[in-house]
Amino acid sequence: MALKDMNLGEFGLEVASSSPAPGGGSVAAYAGVQGYALVAMVCRLTIGREKFAAVQDEMKSLLDLAETKQEMLLSLVDEDTEGFNCVMAALGLPKSSEEEKNLRRKALENATLKAADIPLRTARECLIGLSKLPSLLDKGNPNALSDMGVAALMFKSGLEGALYNVQINAIGLKSSSRKEALLAECQALRSDGNSLFEECQGKVLEGLK
Repeated sequence: MALKDMNLGEFGLEVASSSPAPGGGSVAAYAGVQGYALVAMVCRLTIGREKFAAVQDEMKSLLDLAETKQEMLLSLVDEDTEGFNCVMAALGLPKSSEEEKNLRRKALENATLKAADIPLRTARECLIGLSKLPSLLDKGNPNALSDMGVAALMFKSGLEGALYNVQINAIGLKSSSRKEALLAECQALRSDGNSLFEECQGKVLEGLK
């Protein structure tokens, strides 16, 4: 069964099992799913209310985006586990001869790149979610302030968790140029994410006074 088709209890048990996958990368992607789910909820609590007539089109557009991103991140929950399994399969290739060793090295490098790219996509999607929250906090239904705050936390957790997984895979790469490119993007995504999260948290805490 695909991870995205499991109920919450089943997914939790699967993560808790002795199998190393699904692990942190899949959980990070699911954190992003939850962030966008909360964004969608706030949009629905804002749409159709006369008090927020001026932002109806903006909220509808954001709702469409949130629903699309939810589906994308749900797919990444499964893809992250598949990426890990590809690395494990490459590690299991024979290495008796020099030819086998070369083939194994190439397969492992390609699998590791794939395993790094998947959480990198998760991180990018979570950053997009964070970037939408300051405006939602200003214009969305203020009764859902705490929900928007939790959305920010989910996006931040998904972003940071995904970056951990990019970095641990980058360590195993032989290509220094690819490794450096991945780590440079991680640094940029983390910096942008930290700034956006601080902005969101400031708005939430101010509103909760």
